[in-house]
Amino acid sequence: MNEMLLLRHGETEWSKAGRHTGRTDLPLTEHGEEQARALAPLVKEPFDLVLVSPAQRARRTAELAGLTGYEVDADLWEWDYGGYEGITTPQIRETRAGWYLWRDGVIPGDAEHPGESAAQVAARADRVIERARGAGGRVALVAHGHFLRVLAARWLGLAPEDGRLLKLDTGTYSRLGFEHAEPVLMAWNAPVNQV
Repeated sequence: MNEMLLLRHGETEWSKAGRHTGRTDLPLTEHGEEQARALAPLVKEPFDLVLVSPAQRARRTAELAGLTGYEVDADLWEWDYGGYEGITTPQIRETRAGWYLWRDGVIPGDAEHPGESAAQVAARADRVIERARGAGGRVALVAHGHFLRVLAARWLGLAPEDGRLLKLDTGTYSRLGFEHAEPVLMAWNAPVNQV
């Protein structure tokens, strides 16, 4: 593999409102669909492997961007926020002062949202990286903000919690690659107008 293109899905109603959206399967907003279409110039050349989260927001982003022949990979799901699913950080801090996902983690939720630790998210990210490295050539991933932040941290050999240093907005792209055979960030959280 010589390059990995990361696309964060377009905006949803919950991402717009700052609500933690792990496994809740929401559609893109109209603006989110515009963001996804704007990613199309990035995918004109073919990829050797394209992996997409099962979430409809990621699949729709891939389709509107023009990525075809993708494979759905459950390892690309967003962080399972457990009992914090659908809740904003200010709401969580009403009962848990100073809460910060990267330091404090999540609480268990219901059967559909049991919650994950940073280490569990990192294990999934490590599997995706292993697949990407084995693919050769160019790889594209379409997934979610916190998951892709963990994946980038793991790419760089950092702890999953170091993903906190890598803010990632909806509808943006990032590139991971190599310099002198060492993993590096080539672009991060780039808006499409910087293609």
